[in-house]
Formats: sequence, C-alpha cells, structure tokens
Amino acid sequence: MKLCAIQMTSGSEWLQNLRYVELRIKRAAQQGARLVILPENAFLFDGKALRALVEDEVSQSIIMDTLKSLASGLGVWIVVGSHPSINRPDGNPVPNGKVRQSCLVFSPSRDNCVRYDKIHLFDVNVTDAVGHYKESNFIEPGELNAVVLDVDGLKVGLSICYDLRFPELYRALVDKGAELLLVPAAFTYVTGQAHWNTLLRSRAIENQAFVMGVNQCGYHTKTRRTFGHSVCYSPWGDDLGQLGDDPENLYISINPAHIQECKSSMPVLEHRRFM
Repeated sequence: MKLCAIQMTSGSEWLQNLRYVELRIKRAAQQGARLVILPENAFLFDGKALRALVEDEVSQSIIMDTLKSLASGLGVWIVVGSHPSINRPDGNPVPNGKVRQSCLVFSPSRDNCVRYDKIHLFDVNVTDAVGHYKESNFIEPGELNAVVLDVDGLKVGLSICYDLRFPELYRALVDKGAELLLVPAAFTYVTGQAHWNTLLRSRAIENQAFVMGVNQCGYHTKTRRTFGHSVCYSPWGDDLGQLGDDPENLYISINPAHIQECKSSMPVLEHRRFM
C-alpha cells in the first residue's frame, strides 16, 4: 500500500489551512497514494480557539463536507490527525467549554468516519519560547480505548502526538492486530530534536509494526515552532523515508508481509512474560 504523509505549517485561519490540505491530498491521489495522513491540528493551530471552530456550524460543515468529498471523489482514505469534537463518542457534550482532540478517518465509501480521542494530554514544561504547555486547559482526555481499523485489509492503529511516549497504548493496538501505527503530531522543535525519531523507531521495533509519524513543521507563531521530520519506520526499525523542516508530501510504500518476516525470525511478542 502506498501511504502519503502531509507535513504542513498550519496557522490560525482554518479556511487557508483547509485549502492547502485540499491541494496536497489531490496531489497525493495523483501520485497513487491510497492512505493520506494529516498532522495534529491540521485545520487550526490555536488550542484556545478549538471550541469556537467546532461551534461554528458553517466552518464545521465546510470542513467535513470537503473531506468526505475528497475521500469519495479521489478514492482515498484520509486520516485527519486531530480535529476538535464538541461531543463525546456517546453523544454527550464535552463540559466546561472544552473539546475532545479527535483523530478522524474518512473512507472512500463515505461511511461514517472512524474516531479516536487523544488520551494523553501535553501538560509539560519545555525549554523553548513558549515554556509551559497545558492542553488540559481546553481539551478533555478520551477514554482508554485502542482504536484499530481495516484499510483495504491493512490493520491501522490510531494515536495522537503525546501518546507516543506511552508504549502501553501501542502494545494494546498491536494486540488488536494493528500492522501500521499512525502518530499524527505537532511535536515541538525542542522535544522533536531530542526524542521524535528515537520514540517512533522504538515503537516500531518493540511492536514489530510499521510506524508513521506525521508532524507539523516550522513557525506557527513567533514563539511556537514544530519539528517536522515526518518519517516511516519498518518493523525492523529501518528508516523508509523522512522529510526535513519544510512543508512537503512524504510517499512510502509498505508491504505487510515484512511484519511476518520479522516475527518469524525474532518472535519477541510470543516471548512476553508480562501481560
């Protein structure tokens, strides 16, 4: 299967971000990609404004309709790294003026999209111009739920950004059959330099699965900078392709048979003692 990671520098104007994504998805389809992945905060890079975006019925309708039309019209699966949800999966509203940070998957058949809500929230101190990040001020964490979907026979596991630092989630995804683990993100430049590639490669090796990290890049404001370097690792930990600091599409072709080759030669998952 041919994958496409869309690395971008999202800003605070949702329509401008959407138009950029639309062009990039069309280009990916022209290049033969079947599964297209967007980073976290693809349509709005402003945590404080997420609730207002999802409450605006006009903008919400335009975004959702555009994605559904692109998926069905181009015959591609589209993974939106994250988009705010005003309701929980059970239909109840998210309280206290917050949102869920939801990874949404749109299929070519226009079926209802699959949804995963970010579990781990980025409440940390970083030695950059921002200094202190606290996603829990405006995001409610999702339920402890490992979401795996079937994309043309390929089992795909969903996660978002800070989830990457919690290996138990990825083991749960693999236990559900995931062969490709997706990590749409907005990793800061400082934490990305230190840990991005190491964490992604580790999740691939320890779970014997393909891992694709799809990151934001560049300066979104004067103080907020993300690392870029979207990349895909094989089940053996090989770098199958990686971008740099700039907006670009990354194309990767994967063969799930490689997973079984790794498991046959080194069946580490069968050797587990702690379950």
